[in-house]
Amino acid sequence: MGEGHTEKAGAADESSVDLQKFGVALRRTIGEMNRLVHGFAVTQGLHPTDIHALSFVLDNPDTATPGLVREHLGLTSGAVTACLDRLEKAGHIRRTRAEGDRRVVRIHYVPGAKSVARAYFMPLAQAADRARGRFTEDELAVVLRYFDALNDELGELRVPRR
Repeated sequence: MGEGHTEKAGAADESSVDLQKFGVALRRTIGEMNRLVHGFAVTQGLHPTDIHALSFVLDNPDTATPGLVREHLGLTSGAVTACLDRLEKAGHIRRTRAEGDRRVVRIHYVPGAKSVARAYFMPLAQAADRARGRFTEDELAVVLRYFDALNDELGELRVPRR
């Protein structure tokens, strides 16, 4: 019993270490991304939350609404309005009313503003490309599958509203 038990305990310990290392690596990546997001926010006179809202608009070009931004970021309606006001004043977004239902407000990323973000985040894209070059296509397919699965899982988690 002792030997088999030790092997299982060893495997559990190894798995815990791997999970811990994985957690550290994810936190480090998130920290580096947040550092870059905060830097961009500073250069634009915005809040980091504004940049997260802007990313949501970029990722949802045809469907972004204030309500979806509120839900995604866990903000109050007032906080979303203030955020969108800042983004609009800074020239990053525009709001339009839907043709079929004037009560629906759509948020659009202003095309010219994308070039500002693209220029700022170019070093990030270059770093990602250098890192990507260290992996085979098969390895990258697994990494992408993992990120898709992780994002699906995280998307199911609800954040408390502010």
